[in-house]
Amino acid sequence: MKQGRVHVLISGRVQGVFYRASTRDTALRLGLKGWVRNLPDGTVEAVFEGPLVDLQNAVEWCREGPTGAAVRHVEENWGDYQGEFSDFDIRYGF
Repeated sequence: MKQGRVHVLISGRVQGVFYRASTRDTALRLGLKGWVRNLPDGTVEAVFEGPLVDLQNAVEWCREGPTGAAVRHVEENWGDYQGEFSDFDIRYGF
């Protein structure tokens, strides 16, 4: 199965609605590796690595987010699998 990487920036009402925790739960359920964090401008940033089909599912989930979120835009940047992550983490700080 072909693997890849996607870096996403999610804008809208995505902070203060458990977006990071829900993203981590979704990534773990899909078997993806990477991280998610809040940015100072109110967006959420995430990097996912794993099978392409699961990456597509993660990006689709990001378009909806958890209950309480109001996603306005998801920017996707696709790349090659790098294998640098051992788990999926919530990152704090910038």
